[in-house]
Amino acid sequence: MSKGIIRLSYRKIIDATSQKPWDKFVFEDTYMEFYMQAQFYNQANEYSTFQELLENVPNAEKLHHLTSAAAIGYIRQLNKLIPDIVNSSGKLCLPFSQFKFEIIQSHVQNKEAHKVAVLFYSEPLTWIDTFSDRLLIAYGDHREALQTGKEVETDLIALQPYLSISSVQQTDLPN
Repeated sequence: MSKGIIRLSYRKIIDATSQKPWDKFVFEDTYMEFYMQAQFYNQANEYSTFQELLENVPNAEKLHHLTSAAAIGYIRQLNKLIPDIVNSSGKLCLPFSQFKFEIIQSHVQNKEAHKVAVLFYSEPLTWIDTFSDRLLIAYGDHREALQTGKEVETDLIALQPYLSISSVQQTDLPN
């Protein structure tokens, strides 16, 4: 019996302290893109921070989308697997179908203040059970197979910071 169909989300935060090569590339390229795009919204050079631009310049919220262009190629390199999330064998395992890019903060004169996040949304998963801090899941919808006693391939994923259940579709409960 399963608990239902879930989607997981993982919020990957990238800033000047990020150490992994992929993170560093995303940091560098998104800062450069933010810097260039911010010049259009800040032609009088009145504002220094992303927050000031949002508060004072019409349509500055478009900077999220415009800056994300610098991250798209790196996100494609992930081969549709959410970074940092591994199964009990230590392998990347969680496929994603959607993502959302956001600028958390940035500064046009201080690259060290640049901070972005990529929110990854998994494909649908069958949530079978929870053991301590681990989710037992199967990829896709396997509720019928589980109810009829068929064997289903599973994975065990540890819960960790910034990983959460973003949606759930409850399994029909027996009467």
